[in-house]
Amino acid sequence: MTPAAVTTSTSLPGLVLPAYGSGSLADLMPAIGAHLGVPGAGEDVLGLPAASRYVVVLVDGLGWNLVRRSAREVPFLAGLLAGGRPITAGVPSTTVTSLTSLGTGLPPGQHGMVGYTSRVPDTGEILNALTWESDLLARAFQPRETFFERAAAAGVAVSSVGLQRFQGSGLTEAALRGATFVPFEHERAEERRIGLVTAAAARGDRSLVYAYERQLDHVGHGHGCDSEDWLRQLIRVDAMCERLRDALPDDVVLVVTGDHGMVDVPSTRQVIAEDEPGLLDGVSALAGEGRFRQLYVDVDDPARVADRWRDVLGERAWVRTRDEAVDEGWFGPVADDLRERYGHVLVAMRGDWAVMTRQYPRELTLVGMHGSLTEAEMLVPLLLG
Repeated sequence: MTPAAVTTSTSLPGLVLPAYGSGSLADLMPAIGAHLGVPGAGEDVLGLPAASRYVVVLVDGLGWNLVRRSAREVPFLAGLLAGGRPITAGVPSTTVTSLTSLGTGLPPGQHGMVGYTSRVPDTGEILNALTWESDLLARAFQPRETFFERAAAAGVAVSSVGLQRFQGSGLTEAALRGATFVPFEHERAEERRIGLVTAAAARGDRSLVYAYERQLDHVGHGHGCDSEDWLRQLIRVDAMCERLRDALPDDVVLVVTGDHGMVDVPSTRQVIAEDEPGLLDGVSALAGEGRFRQLYVDVDDPARVADRWRDVLGERAWVRTRDEAVDEGWFGPVADDLRERYGHVLVAMRGDWAVMTRQYPRELTLVGMHGSLTEAEMLVPLLLG
């Protein structure tokens, strides 16, 4: 099913364009802000229930298709499907980009967190924005005001409930700063987490709580989203969300969403870039991830490099030059000072294929992947409880 908010390319069936401004993750916090009286939030394009208190649970790796296919095993989330809807992640459909769009209310072309790994124009380093093992200051790299900063300045009690080790991390500072960070030490202490979220929701006259759950994605990467291990994690998440809903007062709106879906990639569907003759010719640096590669081209013609990749990958990928991807709306309007962060050539994989590289050997062990523009990866749930 393709929802009305999602634009699908007719020339290449299966490519889902992000619905910036009408039904994307970037629209969620502004929609909440419209009800909480946050200046500049605009209108609620998602049609959320009016309230003065919201709790947003973001489950990493929770795709719309994955929830629907598992409905029999997850009764709480399944019960919310009828009143819910899919919205889209941004491009690439990956955690760094999605969390920053959620936290800022901006499409990626405006906040500049352009992927899992990307090249920093000023230094040439390849930044892993999840681990942030860099001297770059997160607030300088992503200086746009976050929604949480605007909401807190407007008097909303904004809280972020997360693992203690995420407090002050590069990604937290770039994407989610402005909220009062409420840490917990152990993910398995679920009742403690539920208590922290419930207490945070009771703060002030108006409140917004962001709560992050990461284990589903972690298990999906290691075992695949078709595995029993993954399903067990989803069942656990379902039960925790139900207990959270029971603990919250009735006047709190619970929103459950995800940052991307997932596709299992068999080892036989991994294209190793270094093993394809001529594929890396003219490529100065390769970044991104297996389902969405960003190619930086400094001495060759990007159009020629793109044609080379199209010839090799054929129907296994959507290949665009940066200009073509921008024109098609992959990233929303792209700020001039952020344009060079994107690869000169973008390679988004179709089906269950991935382009791997021996430069990042740990990636070769992954089963579940994401980042591309397929429905499985782009659609995430917007569930209201």
